[in-house]
Amino acid sequence: MAMTWKARLGAMIVAAAATLGLGGTASAQDYTFGWNPRSGDVWVDTWLTDVNRYGARYRDPFVDEMVRYHGAPRELVNELLGERRWAPGDVYFACSIASALGRPCRYVADMWERDHALGWGEVAKNLGIKPGSPEFHRLKKGFVPSYDRWGRDITIDADLARDFPGRPRDPGKAKAQANKGHAGNGKAATHDNAKNGSAGKAKGNAGSKGAAGKSNAQPKGQGKGNQDAKGQGKGKG
Repeated sequence: MAMTWKARLGAMIVAAAATLGLGGTASAQDYTFGWNPRSGDVWVDTWLTDVNRYGARYRDPFVDEMVRYHGAPRELVNELLGERRWAPGDVYFACSIASALGRPCRYVADMWERDHALGWGEVAKNLGIKPGSPEFHRLKKGFVPSYDRWGRDITIDADLARDFPGRPRDPGKAKAQANKGHAGNGKAATHDNAKNGSAGKAKGNAGSKGAAGKSNAQPKGQGKGNQDAKGQGKGKG
């Protein structure tokens, strides 16, 4: 049965959304090679997975990062993400390795396409970057400025902490603690204001009570005066 124009239009929209990365976060089944980076470093695997989320949702800034800071041709990056359905994390790591080696991103991409079953750790090793080596450490370090340019939080591990002295290892946790501190200061200020207000009110009440007592004392004096008047009357008689 021939496809109706509505069905054809719907298929075109779905295809366009997939190409443009408008479908939200893709699952491993949506990628040509699935998703199993096996870089040899748990931290790298974790953040490459997060790169998938970012690249799927914010495609344009992701592509710009690859082009401007990793020397990848824009056409190649769009081709890998679109037609060839690569995971953004694979694109990021391929172009990062290529940049570290001074090789074209297409060169590393071709190696990954051929040897992806080995995992990124073995592919990088075959290219001269062994997991745990200084060269691999520089790859890890490169994640941080990428995330800073994206305005996205990244947690650094003990291996990277010495490269970023003074930087919170978990920015999200640091922000939460800072917000909690601000909330505590506001609560304390409110308590102090309430306390000062109560003290002022008590002082005012005490003043009013004293004034009232002083006012009530006058009739007593007047009573004495009446007694004097009474005494004067008695003397006259």
